[in-house]
Amino acid sequence: MPDATPRLLEVSTLFLKLGAISFGGPAAHIALMEQEVVHKRGWLSREHFLDLLAATNLVPGPNATEMAIHIGFVRAGWPGLVAGGAAFILPAFLISLTLSVIYTRFGTLPQGEALFYGVNPAVLAIVLVATYRLGRSALADKRAIALGVACLAAALLGVHEVIVLLAAGLTGVLLYAPPRWPWRAGALLAWGTLARLAKAAALLDSRLVQLGLFFLKVGALLFGSGMMLFVFIQRDIVTRYGWLTQRQLLDAITVGQMTPGPVLSSATFIGYLVAGLSGAVISTVAVFLPSFVIVALTGPWIPRLRGSPTAQAFLRGVNAAVVALILTVAAALFRSAIVDVWTALILLAGLVALLRFRVDTVWLALGGALCGFLRYLIAARPD
Repeated sequence: MPDATPRLLEVSTLFLKLGAISFGGPAAHIALMEQEVVHKRGWLSREHFLDLLAATNLVPGPNATEMAIHIGFVRAGWPGLVAGGAAFILPAFLISLTLSVIYTRFGTLPQGEALFYGVNPAVLAIVLVATYRLGRSALADKRAIALGVACLAAALLGVHEVIVLLAAGLTGVLLYAPPRWPWRAGALLAWGTLARLAKAAALLDSRLVQLGLFFLKVGALLFGSGMMLFVFIQRDIVTRYGWLTQRQLLDAITVGQMTPGPVLSSATFIGYLVAGLSGAVISTVAVFLPSFVIVALTGPWIPRLRGSPTAQAFLRGVNAAVVALILTVAAALFRSAIVDVWTALILLAGLVALLRFRVDTVWLALGGALCGFLRYLIAARPD
């Protein structure tokens, strides 16, 4: 087509810009995309945009990134599919990589410790409020609440989060769309394949291979919220492999909140801490690769996915599990972030700022850093 190259350039330029300026989480990212591609440029009708958004909610992966991939495909075909997603991810990757280099060099200095002393309780407030808001929509009736409680109990008893997610999805189908079952064997087979892949990763000696397989699994199973990334990391990277400390996990969440673009860019930071530059690149590619594959496979099926009671019921079950799993991570983070009365006050102030005044998360994280640095200056002042 004669206009293929200009369209590809349009897609790349737009999503590079959005990736560099879109703070505030997936809802804010998607709102910016709607403003640009529906109202300003007219690439899609509002109805088409909503169809794409509904499809991203029914499949695993980061919603905003998958929207960028969908829009790129609609505008510029298969090259646009790659360009839209890659351009949206690139700014967050570069910023997270820069922060990871700075963190490894200066994060243990007194000033760096002071910044994270204030940032970590602010980030805990972000996690708690995200869980609360997701819970309000996911736990909308007694069946969903009961399922969420069961998932929380299972997670606390040590049941693997993949099993919790898939069992909750299947239970959701039983509760909300009692089934015709031909697809169940396929779902169980998919889980079995991923579980065997995770076990194989643990047996391999190469840390880079383990990182790549771990983040590939995460990208393929990430439902409900970008915060689910940290559920997987808590269990495997922190507890199972011991590659990161609980404190470093909190700092990784902080980086994800302070950078524009997708929250999954925290994978860049984590990969760098575990295995340097190669780890950062492999982790980033692996965690986002399933999104490109999923969009390529589901694009033609969007109308059927949106109208499928079975898909909607599966998602309702999974979302109840997501709330429970994120709560378990929040409980673990609480022990690391709240160390004295001052961090408790920062947490309380963060909750008020988010719930009452709807402060953007990046400003809250920066405010926490400022509080921590001011406390350091006061403590360092000679009597």
